[in-house]
Amino acid sequence: MAKADALAKGRRPATDRSDQSGDDVGTRRTEILQTAASLIASSGLRTSLQEIADAAGILPGSLYHHFESKEAILVELIRRYQEDLDRIGRNAQARLDQADSRSAYEKIVDLGSAIANCAVQHRAALQMSFYEGPSTDPELMALTRQRPNAIQEAMLQTLRAGRWSGYIKPDIDLPILADRICQTMLQVGLDVMRHNSSGDQVAELLCRIILQGLAIRTPTDSALDRSNAISAANDAIKTWADDSTADPSDKAAHVRAVARAEFGRKGYEVTTIRDIASAAGLGTGTVYRVIGSKDELLDSIMRSFGQKVEAGWVSVLRADATPMEKLDALCWVNVNALDQFSDEFRIQLAWMRQSPPTANPGWSYTTRLRQMKSLLSEGIRSDEIYIDAPSTAMLARCVIGLQWIPENILRAVGKRAALVHTRDTFLRGVAVRSK
Repeated sequence: MAKADALAKGRRPATDRSDQSGDDVGTRRTEILQTAASLIASSGLRTSLQEIADAAGILPGSLYHHFESKEAILVELIRRYQEDLDRIGRNAQARLDQADSRSAYEKIVDLGSAIANCAVQHRAALQMSFYEGPSTDPELMALTRQRPNAIQEAMLQTLRAGRWSGYIKPDIDLPILADRICQTMLQVGLDVMRHNSSGDQVAELLCRIILQGLAIRTPTDSALDRSNAISAANDAIKTWADDSTADPSDKAAHVRAVARAEFGRKGYEVTTIRDIASAAGLGTGTVYRVIGSKDELLDSIMRSFGQKVEAGWVSVLRADATPMEKLDALCWVNVNALDQFSDEFRIQLAWMRQSPPTANPGWSYTTRLRQMKSLLSEGIRSDEIYIDAPSTAMLARCVIGLQWIPENILRAVGKRAALVHTRDTFLRGVAVRSK
């Protein structure tokens, strides 16, 4: 009966395979990892061992013959992801030492595509890398904190070769650019960035924008700084209130501020009300009375964040300015949003896969996508923007992704330098333009 039920639901029937040969055990272990990776990529870390066992077609008890815990599966997934990234980096550096007839552009795009495809293949591990691992598993915590040094070094050396050949502008900070490109390529593993396109297609378009820029006529910093769009962005940013330093006597605001930090650090799914209560110095019952359920708390936090970002976008889009000036000002809105609300941005990454933790992230990606497509179309019609893209929809998705600068770069250089860097890697391009 159980076998018939499993077949009716489209799953392999669960069987106990504890007496398998060594080769079979290795194959079964790989199947379990692939099944777990697929479930976690779509549903997140809330995926249970029971769900993994059901999808893999084995009994939960048999799963323990291969992995002693769910954490052991997570460790293996992220370790394989990091090993593949390291291999890509080593291979790219080795190829640089050999005679290579490819152009600087081709070398950058080829490495970027390899990184992007790795992120697509390891979507579950990519998502885990955004947050700290569970504090009860030191190995997982250590793995999630590791940076992809091999691919960044390979990208840096590739960019240096491009500068020596005269392709990359001499005033561009190459280590920061290498970090920016690598992180951007890894974001291709997020479903909303890639959508229905291949990793290669998206990676090439992102690289083309970074290298060549969107603007037909490259705008100067001084001209962009004087635009009405930047003024509108600054007016909206001034209205934002930050409750991260809320008065502890205001329990609701205090709990929201603490929960923001906990959700941003560990991820929504593995953070419990008990964790929040402990960090807030309150009892679990008090937290429930103040904010209700964890879903209600998350919705409250992200709704507030979404309203602030939306106000900035609306103000910029209504400004009397050119499409290029509006794109620039939207970058400034995002720089300030990330500076003030970095926890919300990290929480938001959970919505970048197919199955978010709750129904409403408070920031409508569909609305932003529609607005961006309209703005880009206007810029193309007015001969301000040119980029060879398969579709306006793919271009809009890539542009939205590039408008968010990585947080570590923002913290390293500050808001003003982050804006200039975004202009270089988004509007003007970092490559020397042919005359």
